[in-house]
Amino acid sequence: MNKVILVGRLTADPELRQTQSGISSCRFTVAVDRRFADKSTGERQADFITCSAWRQTAEFVSRYFTKGKLIAVEGSLRNNNYQDRNHPDITHYTMEVMVDNVEFVGGKGESGGSGNGGSYQNNGYGAPQGNGYSNSFQAPPQQAQYQQPAPSNDGMSYGNSGEFEEILSDGDVPF
Repeated sequence: MNKVILVGRLTADPELRQTQSGISSCRFTVAVDRRFADKSTGERQADFITCSAWRQTAEFVSRYFTKGKLIAVEGSLRNNNYQDRNHPDITHYTMEVMVDNVEFVGGKGESGGSGNGGSYQNNGYGAPQGNGYSNSFQAPPQQAQYQQPAPSNDGMSYGNSGEFEEILSDGDVPF
């Protein structure tokens, strides 16, 4: 299984590009903090990960995300290689994330979006594989109305918290 999930900040404004056949693409870098700080300096290190989005996902990223904004990226890791122009005997290897979907992270001020947890899924469309692309991207709604979940008809009763006894120490747990 090849699945990558990243949460980090954009290092620059994403730039939308078009192929000759009109397919949108966007390449951007996400700075992801490492889990632990450096022992000697106390500073937290970061990894800078290149991501590529295509079609409507690329349009979504370029429209709603800017430098410094938090972003959640889901996709797959892809290994690429190419020959050095100046030294044909040298091969360079790169890794990048092929983006399947992205989401806003943080509050309204953090993400620059509508603050409602907006996201866009690419539904498995990766790099271009034909020219059947239609330019019918629609922006997510500016304000989503919160809706109460419908009552479940699964026949189960969940009760209330008054039916449970509070356990104050681990010694009282029966397992």
